[in-house]
Amino acid sequence: MAGMIRCISPIDGSLVAERAAFTPAEAGAAVERARAAQAAWAARPLSERVALVEAGVARLAAMEDAVPELARMMGRPVRYGGEMGGVKERAGYMASIAESALAPVDIADDAKFRRYIRREPHGLVLVIAPWNYPYLTAINTVAPALIAGNAVLLKHAAQTILAGERMARAFHEAGVPADVFQPIHLTHQGTADLIAARAFGFVNFTGSVAGGRAIERAAAGTFTALGLELGGKDPGYVMEDADLEAAAETLIDGAMFNSGQCCCGIERIYVAAPLFDRFVEKAVSIVEGYSLGDPLNPETTLGPMAQVRFADLVRAQTAAAVAAGAKALVDPARFPGEGGAYLGPQILTGVDHSMDLMREENFGPVVGIMKVETDEEALRLMNDSAYGLTASLWTRDIDRAERLGAQVETGTVFMNRCDYLDPALCWTGCKDTGRGAALSVLGYHALTRPKSFHMKKPQ
Repeated sequence: MAGMIRCISPIDGSLVAERAAFTPAEAGAAVERARAAQAAWAARPLSERVALVEAGVARLAAMEDAVPELARMMGRPVRYGGEMGGVKERAGYMASIAESALAPVDIADDAKFRRYIRREPHGLVLVIAPWNYPYLTAINTVAPALIAGNAVLLKHAAQTILAGERMARAFHEAGVPADVFQPIHLTHQGTADLIAARAFGFVNFTGSVAGGRAIERAAAGTFTALGLELGGKDPGYVMEDADLEAAAETLIDGAMFNSGQCCCGIERIYVAAPLFDRFVEKAVSIVEGYSLGDPLNPETTLGPMAQVRFADLVRAQTAAAVAAGAKALVDPARFPGEGGAYLGPQILTGVDHSMDLMREENFGPVVGIMKVETDEEALRLMNDSAYGLTASLWTRDIDRAERLGAQVETGTVFMNRCDYLDPALCWTGCKDTGRGAALSVLGYHALTRPKSFHMKKPQ
């Protein structure tokens, strides 16, 4: 037995599901089945692959029991309805651009030569999906990978092991061959062994920086293409001309939604001095209106974090910041359900970049807010980070936002919004946030390789 993979519910500590990890022989057999099925899948007309993927997404979105199942696995309140709206939006957009994104690049076709570049699937793609948005993060790669002609193995985090099985079942019921899209249960070592053995043409991983480094170590020397979306410490900057109400509502939601467990959630906020006091007041009033509790209760707005150890990390960061002089503004008594995986939201002022709270990812419902005097100070602080996923700029001046955005070290710049993936734009990061390109036409480029044809015609 290779070991058991268990999902323990953060709601009450009960066992949601467990699966035996694949043995090396079982994992190898899954790889071989996928490789054997991929050529026939790639040979199907593109329009047919698109239709089957769209049918799979529709079947997945129709599974109403996915929402309470997800709440039991990782704690997101059922009132928010799951992830299927975003899944349909992203998959639908990628399907709509497939023909143009995957079309050959014609260079010349004259009396002497035909020359062009075509996109070839990598062959077999491994998608390693995280627990915080198990469907949304997976679909970013699964849908375009299948459309492009790849076979896909999908490994979900232990916390959401049922999500991969549900996705595969929906796609199989829609007509995608079972061997072309397989859920797979692997330990970390089992995953590393397959990557090191060159089992895959492309590996997409969403998770921690430590996990990304482990993937790179496993792939070293194999020349396997990698897409890595790792940690983040995304900033928001509220300028003196911003719509204060909109900025506070949006940034605090971006910091607290899903108990702060969002890849591009807001983890630090910088506010221009003239708006600082009013912004903080508004932010605190928003948070004080939340309800912490059982995510299966439709009245709950803030559920537990996915694991107790995640909540304990946030508690430790918050306590260290307070011990160093920060001020916690939200009375814990407002959230009597606090304890274990259940973590009450918190806003801190008096913070600075000597504190881990403002430098290290916490992935929880807490945010520090700092006063700034100039754009230059805000820019310096936003860039004072090992991470670079998104930054959210709040102003009525688009030229100012573009000028600052050009200098922010990040993968995405938002103006007057945050915490959103536009599938027409490339989802990427820099620094310790990783590398690669998901969604948009560049997502198809990542999931395929260029192949040049230089054909000399008979004379």
